[in-house]
Parts: sequence; structure tokens; C-alpha cells
Amino acid sequence: MELVLSDAIMSESNYAKDVLVSADWVEDRLDEFQSDDPAHRLVEVDVDTELYDESHAPGAIGFNWETDLQDQVTRDILDKEDFEELLGAHGISEDSTVVLYGDNSNWFAAYTYWQFKYYGHDDVKLLDGGREYWEEHDYPTTDEVPAFPEVEYNASNPRESIRAYRDDVENAIERGLPLVDVRSPEEFSGEVLAPPGLDETAQRGGHIPGAQNISWAAVTNDDGTFKNADELKELYADYGIDGEGTTVAYCRIGERSSVAWFALHELLGYEDTINYDGSWTEWGNLVGAPIETGEAE
Repeated sequence: MELVLSDAIMSESNYAKDVLVSADWVEDRLDEFQSDDPAHRLVEVDVDTELYDESHAPGAIGFNWETDLQDQVTRDILDKEDFEELLGAHGISEDSTVVLYGDNSNWFAAYTYWQFKYYGHDDVKLLDGGREYWEEHDYPTTDEVPAFPEVEYNASNPRESIRAYRDDVENAIERGLPLVDVRSPEEFSGEVLAPPGLDETAQRGGHIPGAQNISWAAVTNDDGTFKNADELKELYADYGIDGEGTTVAYCRIGERSSVAWFALHELLGYEDTINYDGSWTEWGNLVGAPIETGEAE
């Protein structure tokens, strides 16, 4: 039953992988998501870290992207041991089917999804449309915080094939590989350093030389659900991206680029797509790093 329903989105939209579930699919399994059995876990991760406390889907665990998903000393994602500790403490095992969702059409849910994949958790999916879709279509919510029994979580070694570092970006510039900047046109041009209200910035504005400005929002419909595979292929093909060779996605701190990475790597199956999570707050702070300013051509 589970595979049939989740595969429905995949077959109707011609996606390469079974990585999206509908709100109906989640609602049908709320009892399982609220069970002490770790087979199913639902996790909310929002840009606005106060939203979860106001309301969330029944059984959903809340992760704070600032304090739960980041190393609190070094600027980095969680290391393997901290990732294992976080998930195990919330009753998530390496065998759990994990569904992630959040606000802003799944910005940080996609970022968390990418971290799950980085540490080898394959049975993870996004709730198509995210938190806004769930709320706007009157699916059930609660303010009760679940407390699941702790379990042991054993992560795999990092999958470096889906992560970009500074050297990968320099290589992409040198070789003329596609660089996808998913930020706003104002950020891309250097007019502003960050979206309104967001604090993480850089010393310089602009974009990585040769980057193309393809908004993260271009991959979603008005209701926050993802466009189908044909629409996504056409979108990226217009920029010369067809899955042949490496494509680097970046934004400001790696969350919006995770949405583009999800669309390219997971929905289209472009396996050589990598997410530069250092993004502009790394590149724009590097001494001597090349920068371009101005509008996209």
C-alpha cells in the first residue's frame, strides 16, 4: 500500500526517484507517525524556528536548523557522531521511513533531506508542498510535542559525491561547468547581501563568475508543490543543463540550493549535481575569490 501511494506522485510526474509524498499520503499514516515504533517518522524544519511550537502535523518532530543541524563551533553541518546522536535521541533509526517538511516550500526540509542523504539514509522523502500546503488545505495540526523512545542510529560514512567544496567551485569556474545560483536577482547582482530579515551575510555582494541565476522558486508551482519532470527538464535545458557533467548549485547558506539540488539530483536523476552548502557566505568572504556583479544575461 505504501509503495503504491507514494509511487503515484512519481509515475504521474515522471520523476526519476520515489522521493515525494503527498499530504494525503501523510494524513493516511498519522497513526504510524505517532507510534513509538520507529518505522515511520515525520520531521518539520522551518526557516521561522518558532512556527513548530505554534502548530505542526500530529506526530511531527521539530528540528531547529540553527541549533540542531549546524555544528555550534565550526561553521559546518553536523559531523557523523552528532548526526547519529540527534536522530537517535528523537527515535529515528537508520531503517526509519522519514518524511520531512517545512515552510517556504521546504527550504530547510530540503536542506535536511540533503544531510540525510549525505549520511546514507536512503529512505527519506519530502512532503510535497511543505508546511504551507498542509495548513492551507486544512490538514490536522497540533501543538503537542511527541516524545519517542531513544534508539541507536548508525550513519554511513559521508557521501562526498553530493557535496561541493571551494575546490569544486574553482574547478567548475576553470572548466566552464554549470553553476546554478538560486538566489534572488538582487542578491545575484550584488545589490543586496541577503533576503530581508536574514542575518548571515558576506563581505562582498555579487555572484560566482559564470553562474546562471535560476531561482529556487522556478522548480515549484504556486502551491509550493514541485513541477513535473518534463517542466523541470525544460526549465534547466533552457540554461544548457541536461544532466551531462557536473552541475554546482549554491545560494547564501545552502538551504535554497538544496531545493534545486533536490529537483536536479533526485527528481530528474542528474546524478552529478552537487550542493555547495558553503555558498555565498563562504565565497563572498574569501580573500581574493573572483566575483562578478550585475544582472544575469
